[in-house]
This record gives sequence, structure tokens and C-alpha cells, in this order.
Amino acid sequence: MVADCPLAKNPHLERLPLPLGLAPLLATPVLAVLVLTDPVLAAPALSTLAPVATVDPAAAQGATATPALAQSADPPSTAAPGSGPGPAPALRPAAPTPSPSPSPWAGTLELYGFLPLRTQADLEIGNRSTSFDVGLGTLLSKLKWASSARGSLEYGRLGLLGDVRYDRLGSITSRTGPRGLVGVKAATAFNATVADLALRYRFGAREAAQGKAGEFSIIPYAGVRIIDANFGVTTTVNVLRFERQVSRELRHTWVQALLGTQATVFLAPRLRLFGRADVGAFGSGGDGEAQKLTGNAQLGLGYALGRNIDLNLSWRYQGLDWNNGLSGRSQRGISTDENGVEIGLKFFF
Repeated sequence: MVADCPLAKNPHLERLPLPLGLAPLLATPVLAVLVLTDPVLAAPALSTLAPVATVDPAAAQGATATPALAQSADPPSTAAPGSGPGPAPALRPAAPTPSPSPSPWAGTLELYGFLPLRTQADLEIGNRSTSFDVGLGTLLSKLKWASSARGSLEYGRLGLLGDVRYDRLGSITSRTGPRGLVGVKAATAFNATVADLALRYRFGAREAAQGKAGEFSIIPYAGVRIIDANFGVTTTVNVLRFERQVSRELRHTWVQALLGTQATVFLAPRLRLFGRADVGAFGSGGDGEAQKLTGNAQLGLGYALGRNIDLNLSWRYQGLDWNNGLSGRSQRGISTDENGVEIGLKFFF
């Protein structure tokens, strides 16, 4: 090794704290000078040096890239010899979650108010009759109570519907007579209840507050209509200064067959056009009855305020005509006609 080289034994070099392997490198230029000046003296020193390995540049570049390849290489497999990786398991598409089927039960409830723009009525009690023709303002001033609601319940396409209305009016007065010599004043108090109950069948889509444009439903129905009417008439006759007052009351309840249909078609997802018409006739309520007829006609628009709430605005006509077919003091009869605006709030469930 270099330790045996004469130059390596130089006391000046031995005092230098050189790292291991650095002394031979420092001695190499000196040896080159010795080889050129005195080859005999340099021979012993050259024989003691270890051969220096030559490095191929290509190999050096490969050795430099080895650590990077080693870092990116996959870890050694622990599988048994001869057993390669198995095929990847086939991915099955997730089964779609079934949507819950709609319930066969459905229903509606509508709270509504009827505002007659004009009301005409004719009453016959015995050999006396009275009539009045009033507008909405007079009617509202005499209104004591009003309540009304209609609803339906169905299973599948078959169901029931009901409609109940109750009105109570205070006395409506009128006076007639030539030049005030003869005056007749009639005060009429009125309350009535009309109730419908019918079996219905639906064609088309289920009733809803919202739907696709063009969706429709047609629902014919048949059932009974029950009417309870109570009129109290007080007539005051004034001839000159003599006055006579007569009070009569007409109260009657009857039941009649009911036939009708209602229909709806969506003009837009939140807007629908609807209509209804029915007629009640025949039935029973006493002997000798000559005429019993009632009817309704309605046409309007409904706008969805929410998913299950609808605001309805419509025009409506309703009429009633009844008399017992008798004459004289036994004669009784009622005839009314009303038309106006109906406003309702309808709930779907």
C-alpha cells in the first residue's frame, strides 16, 4: 500500500491529519514526477499502489438511476412460487333502490266560501207570496252565519265525495203600495242546509295540486242530496192607518237523487282548469209534491300554492225549485237562484 511508499513516510506528511485514502491521492502527482525523473526510484512505490478500478460512464449512469427505480418498484410478492395474481373480481352494478309504490288511498278537503253577486227568491205560503232580489252588499249585511266544505276519499279509482253547506240570513224587508195608501212589508228570515253524498269513479290521473300540462281527470258521481230549508215570513199590511201583521213559517226537508260530474285539466304544472255540474231531482219529502229540482254549475281555475295545497277561484250558479203541488191555504213553494264567485282552499293527501 501507499504506507510503504518512501514519500508516504515523509515526516512532514505523517504530521498532517489526512483522512483515510487521501494520502495516496496527494502522493500520486509526486510519483508521476519520480517516474519521469528516476524510474528506478519510482518502481517500488508504484508496485505498492492498489490498482484503480476504471468506471464505465454508461454503467455509472445506470448505477445512478438504480435508487430511483428501486423506490418505484413494487414490493416483493409474498405469493407462493408459480402462483400469479388472480383475475380481478367483476364489478357488479349496484341494484337500483326500488321506489315506494304510491298508496291506493287518496283524498281531498276543500274549505270554500260562496259570494252570490245576485240572489233572487220567491216564497209561497198559503195564499200569500213574497219575493226579494238583492245584491252581494245587502246579502252580506244580513248574513248571520255561513260555512261550507267538500271532500273526497278514494281507493284506487273508486271513492266517495261529500259536500255540505249551511247558510243563515237575517230578515230581508221590502215595501210596496200605491202612494203609501196601502203598504205591505215582508220580512223574510232564512236558513238552509244542503248536503251531498255520492259514489264516484275516476277516469284519468289522480287529483293533485301539481301535474304535467295536459293531464286530466273526469269523475262522474251519483248519490243523494238532502235539503233542509226554513223560511220565516212576517207580513205587515198597512191600509191607511190600520195595520195588520201575519207571520207564517215554511220548513221542509226532502231527499232527492243526485247525478253529476267534475273534470280537471292542467294548463301548466301549477295551473289547472276545473269544472263541475250536477242536478238533483225526484226523491221523497211528502205526498202531493209536484216539483223538486236543484242544480249547480261551476267553472274556475286552481293555482298550486304548494305541493299539496291549491287556491281555487271560480264562477258558480246554484238553483232550487220546490212546491208541494197544493193550492189555497195549503200551498207551499220555494224558488231561489244565485250566481257569484266561489273562493276555496283545497288540500290533497
